Amino acid sequence: MQFGKIRRASGDHVVAIENNQVFTIDTALDPEVPSLAALLATPNPIAAARELIDPRFAPEPLGDQTFLAPIDRQEVWAAGVTYKRSKVAREEESAGAAQFYDKVYSAPRPELFMKATPERVVPPGQPVYIRADSKWNVPEPEFTLVVTPAGKIVGYTIGNDMSSRDIEGENPLYLPQAKIYRRSCAIGPVVTPVAGMPALSGVEIKLVISRGGKPAYEGTTTLAQLNRTPESLVEWLFRDNDFPNGALLLTGTGIVPPDAFSLQVGDDIAITIAGIGTLRNPVG
Repeated sequence: MQFGKIRRASGDHVVAIENNQVFTIDTALDPEVPSLAALLATPNPIAAARELIDPRFAPEPLGDQTFLAPIDRQEVWAAGVTYKRSKVAREEESAGAAQFYDKVYSAPRPELFMKATPERVVPPGQPVYIRADSKWNVPEPEFTLVVTPAGKIVGYTIGNDMSSRDIEGENPLYLPQAKIYRRSCAIGPVVTPVAGMPALSGVEIKLVISRGGKPAYEGTTTLAQLNRTPESLVEWLFRDNDFPNGALLLTGTGIVPPDAFSLQVGDDIAITIAGIGTLRNPVG
């Protein structure tokens, strides 16, 4: 079973997806489960979902729904330089600061930064943007952790950490501007609970960027290449920090297009992670 949020004419709904069927969840049935985040934080999200299926809505075949980003009030954070490919790319784009990327890759403390608030998150199918003052822009496909206020990982989804490489390459202190801007983060389409994922070391991440209906770039990696464990990233994120609504944590990218490649308006970005699905967004 997977979980998500969809938009109908009647409003927005939490849903469960099983056997290619979409079941509507009635969050009003249990005051302890008012949201998707609360459902995922229950001891057994699948059992809780079955008890909260809304009989007013017949199950629907999966396919025509308008999915929203599977987020409520959580902050969205991101980790950097967690794959060797990312380390090398960051060293190449910012030669003067290469030593710092090398050090953070192997240091006990990871690079962590806030990526977006819920209002800034782009849902599946809606356009992500590239900065008007940047000439070198790429998507960063990232395995994303869904974390409770207590710091427990309860599920996984897909994140796109849009990045302006030339801005960060000019000066690493410009990282917030390279990473955090309007419509720079897409998340979705669904959340797979921890119990529903295959063994993480074998999970493949695939990026396909299409231009004019044809592939312009393709790349793959696996979570076996992730240099840090999800648990360690969450532990560092929660050190001396409070997340009363929980958090979503993008865990870094191991797929970096070549230096000659930059996104263009009209491109289509598809990120597929085994066990979760495909997050697709056009570039607006």
